Amino acid sequence: MSLDRPVTPDPYPLLPAVPSFTVTSADITDGQPLKDDQVAAHGNTSPQLSWEPGPEGTQSYVVTCFDPDAPTPSGFWHWVLVDLPADVTSLDTGAGAEGATLPGNAFMCRNDGGPKAFMGAAPPQGDQVHRYYFVVHAVREATLGVDSDASAAVVSFNLAFKTLGRAIIHGTYQH
Repeated sequence: MSLDRPVTPDPYPLLPAVPSFTVTSADITDGQPLKDDQVAAHGNTSPQLSWEPGPEGTQSYVVTCFDPDAPTPSGFWHWVLVDLPADVTSLDTGAGAEGATLPGNAFMCRNDGGPKAFMGAAPPQGDQVHRYYFVVHAVREATLGVDSDASAAVVSFNLAFKTLGRAIIHGTYQH
């Protein structure tokens, strides 16, 4: 079976426009290959992230990692962290580990691999370069209104109506 297919567009310009703000990382250089720590087979560790406060009115944050290049019609969700308090503007390396202690009432939903945790890059061997979008969504409400059993699609649907701003950094990986 060949995995030759067109490159999927960056999904975030396709969403309703919101202001952007800045996210940085000690572990990710925007647009560059991920470190081994962020690869499922070599470390499976969520990256450190720091961001400037979201737009006025931000009451919480959601952090996601999405791979639009997965060979599925819906991409692949690697991380969904919901209801981070508004006074949190950074996450340490490894904060996405299964069972990690999170600030306030924050929680993780299942990634597309199954666990309620970060799942590192794991594209099929020989496939095209995959992009991993780490996105901090500034949310206008203290809670997104979902629980930890919500799918990434349900989280994303709620974000479409409650996002005040979005900060994006992305890395790449090819196996």
